[in-house]
Order: sequence, then structure tokens, then C-alpha cells
Amino acid sequence: MGAWRIVIRATGGPEVLEREDFDPGAPGPGQALVRTTAIGLNFIDTYYRSGLYQTRLPAGLGNEFAGVVEAVGSGVTGVKPGQRVTTTAATIANGAYATHVMIDASRLLHVPDNVSDEVVAASTLKGLTTWMLLEPCAKVKPGQSVLILAAAGGVGSFLVPWAKSLGVTVIAHAGSEAKAERAKRAGADHALSCPFDDLAQQARDLTGGRGVDVVFDGIGAASWTASLDSLAKRGLMVTYGNASGPVPPFAPLELSRRGSLFVTRPTLFNYIETPEELAEGARRLFQAIADETITVEIGQRYKLADVAEAHRALEARLTVGSTVLFP
Repeated sequence: MGAWRIVIRATGGPEVLEREDFDPGAPGPGQALVRTTAIGLNFIDTYYRSGLYQTRLPAGLGNEFAGVVEAVGSGVTGVKPGQRVTTTAATIANGAYATHVMIDASRLLHVPDNVSDEVVAASTLKGLTTWMLLEPCAKVKPGQSVLILAAAGGVGSFLVPWAKSLGVTVIAHAGSEAKAERAKRAGADHALSCPFDDLAQQARDLTGGRGVDVVFDGIGAASWTASLDSLAKRGLMVTYGNASGPVPPFAPLELSRRGSLFVTRPTLFNYIETPEELAEGARRLFQAIADETITVEIGQRYKLADVAEAHRALEARLTVGSTVLFP
């Protein structure tokens, strides 16, 4: 079959990514074997590679893919060979950085005919994460204001237009004027690229001194204080990423001092534990793609064999939109 995958045997920089041949075997009861056609690259992949998130070694990487079912095990009724599918990492046994993956068939999602494989690979994890952050997690409501950091990045580029479609005022922040302009074109009411030291004051200036109702922060350590200081009383801080390193320890009294704030650190998999939750997230995602609420911009394409180069570009903040890997 000529199957191969990318593995790590130690944590560290992109140089620890290795290619190895493997035999995926035949699917067991309830499983499906999928041949990948496109694979998504996400910041969480670098967290596992670097050791920020712990995993048992050796390990595969990768959290989303588009592919075609090649075989199914006994008892599988939801999918059949030849169908186009996608999923998230919850049940990808050896990671999505592979030509073939074995997976719990009940976690596979059917791909609509009008969505291409590379769009699926570029959007499944980020799109489900966006749905989770805005809807079941933050439960944003029309009339609220939100601050979105890293607004031109993978998740940020989905958060901006999706939040706008829900009737909220969107203040976007990005690391450069050019990226801020991209966020503005994506639907942000206001787009900033100021230093983090100035962010809270600018957010308050744009909200009549009140501050925003919700901050969506995928940056982590570097933006933590600025994000807290941008919130209105009883506002919600959603910290969902660590692009600059993990958030530092903090005292709960800091939340009281700033106006009885709320903080949550969600992970997608707690919101898609059941097949019904996963199906609802997928329904909302594919609906958002179909009605053009979100435009899936693929800024970079790499061969899977060149994944180390892709990791370097991602960590150096040289990417825009989504990055897709091709086996």
C-alpha cells in the first residue's frame, strides 16, 4: 500500500519530525481506514511537537484531514468505501500527518459535494473550534462587543466573520498593519495592530470606555494582561491558545479587581464528546461555508514531506489564513 506517516520520537523543534513507513492493517470492529487527500496544519500540532502539550512517544501529529474511506470493519453502518470524509483529532489513533489513518468510524463526518478536499482540510478543526468558541462556549449575543486577537491567523480569520454574522461588534487585533487590514476586509468593525501595552486603552476607546464583553485570545502569555484589561465588568476571557507561550499563573483576586471577570480555557473535544454534538458543530460549519459566512483562505500549501518547513513558517508568524499539507 506504500503507507507512510510523520512521527516524533522526542520533543523539540521542527527537526524532530521524521518520516516512517508503516502498515495500517485492516480495520477492526467499528473502525474505518481512510486514505488522506489533504491535511490541515494547526498551532496545536507545534504544542505537541515541542512538548508544551504532553503525549506518549513515539507519536504521530496532526488534527484534521480530508480523505476517502478505503475499508471498514464489522458493524460499521455510517460510512462505506469510496465516501469522502473528515474528522477532528479526537479519535485519530496515529495522527493525521499520514497517507492513511485508522479511525473510529462513528466520528467520521460526511463531506458535502460542494466543498473541496483542501477546503475541508483547512477548515474542519479551525471551523469547529470557531463554532465552539462563539456559540456553546461564549454564547455571544447580538449587540455584544468582542475582541479577537491574532485575527488574521487560522482560527482568527474564521472568528471575525462568524462573530460578525451573529450580530456583535468585532474589534480585531493583529500583529501588523497588513494583517489588521485583512481582518478589516473579513468583516471586523475595527482592526488594530498596536502594541499590547496600548491595546486595552484602544479597546476601551472604541467601546465608550466600557470595555468588551468577550475576549478571544489565542496568543497566551504576551497578551494576557492586555486581554484582561480590555474586558468590561463581568466580561468573559476565553483563552484558547499559547502562540507566545502558556498564560502565567494568576490570582483569582485579579479577576475581582478588574470587575468580577470570568475566565475559561476551553478545549474543543469537551464540546464534541457525543456524536450529536459533533454533528451539530459540523452542520454549523458546513452551513457557514455554504452561505459564505466564512471564506476559507488557504495561504500556504506544502507537501507532507516538507512539514518541518511548514512548522517553521507557522511558528515564525509567516503564515496567513490556513496551511494545507498534501501527501
